[in-house]
Amino acid sequence: MSVTIIADSACDLPLSYYKENKVSFIPLQVHLDGNNYEDLQTIQPAEVYQAMREGKAPKTSQASPEYVTQLFTQLAIEKKQAVYVAFSSELSGTYQMAVMVYNQVKETYPDFDLDIIDTKCASLGQGLVVMKAVELAAAGADKETISRAAAFHAQHMVHFFTVDNLDYLARGGRISKASAFVGGLLNIKPLLHVEDGKLIPLEKIRGKKKLVKRTLEVMHERGVDLDKQTIAISHGDDLPLALEWKEAIQNEFGTKNVIINIVGAVVGAHSGPSTIAIFFLDENPPS
Repeated sequence: MSVTIIADSACDLPLSYYKENKVSFIPLQVHLDGNNYEDLQTIQPAEVYQAMREGKAPKTSQASPEYVTQLFTQLAIEKKQAVYVAFSSELSGTYQMAVMVYNQVKETYPDFDLDIIDTKCASLGQGLVVMKAVELAAAGADKETISRAAAFHAQHMVHFFTVDNLDYLARGGRISKASAFVGGLLNIKPLLHVEDGKLIPLEKIRGKKKLVKRTLEVMHERGVDLDKQTIAISHGDDLPLALEWKEAIQNEFGTKNVIINIVGAVVGAHSGPSTIAIFFLDENPPS
């Protein structure tokens, strides 16, 4: 029996990926100008970034319980085995809501066979975990093997973020407004990472060149076989900047597989335009 992979829009894979790989899609929600939107379906990331550049402050919320209930019920009726590779529970209530819905659906369909993985990941860090699950499902792996591999990749996925404008992080409470003001004056660029699902400041660096140099140094310290693994870069509506980072990474490590995609509306609403995020593993998967 083939295993259905479920992912939500916070993994920042393009909608075409879901369609091409038959991944079940769960959109998170974006609230802008008094209207509610479904990420990637009724609003696109570029629209959110443009609104932010105009001074607007979009809000986000978890996936719709009704949407998830409908999806899970349909899978249960079809007797599908499934693995949901979910957005970090520390950044959204979507994981907790999905667990609740799963338990409700099980009351009617007790044989519904679903694993829900709290990746503690975001953006293409979560996306790489989804891609691994899809790869294994396509190869005919069973649900337990897929869930175990997804959990390993999630646990060992390193996230590095840097933002162009500290004000967006200040709005979300990630840093103080005073720090954002001083950082802007001094051209300070924060290097952040994800620790147990939460976005944590790692270092403050002055200037772009020093930021790139230091990021590559930390990748040397934390990564493993960076020439052989797939590295992902997501960007806040700034593809030329992402391509510069790709070139720097490939020149430094000889990495052949680097994927790039825009930071989606849900994550981007908190990080802002010209964000750059880099994702890679800190340990090789067991053979």
